[in-house]
Amino acid sequence: MRNFLEKHFDELEVGERFVSRGRTITEADIVAWASLSGDWYVLHTDAHHAARSRFGQRVAHGLLVHAVTTGLGVPPDAPAIIANYGTDTLRFVAPTFIGDTIHLESEVLAKTVKREGRDGVVKLQWNAVNQNGTTVMVSDLQILMAYAGGQ
Repeated sequence: MRNFLEKHFDELEVGERFVSRGRTITEADIVAWASLSGDWYVLHTDAHHAARSRFGQRVAHGLLVHAVTTGLGVPPDAPAIIANYGTDTLRFVAPTFIGDTIHLESEVLAKTVKREGRDGVVKLQWNAVNQNGTTVMVSDLQILMAYAGGQ
């Protein structure tokens, strides 16, 4: 299935959907994220502490999961993406554990023209789902995109 973010703003249709490939979350991901972000919270980084928690094991950082979905969903050479316009809703509704494989399920929810013939904002459902079909993150993502020939 072609990723709709490979299109331009005026080529997108509300209701278009995209499902990405999977990506397994590793211990190395969690350690790297903790190092980059400075977030060494014990639920993510202390196996002994996390084993005694309600989750029974370490949990991936929520923002790591969100960042991974960006890598799964944003093509590296998308011709029309101008900028990340923001995320209005972001919830981590189930834990993501080391060894879970997540994928992105996305849908075009709305389009708002900013400058006619030049650019507009696309509102996307941007959800992470694990290998068991459990949704672990729900969000909407908004992206400023160019019209075809409008950059």
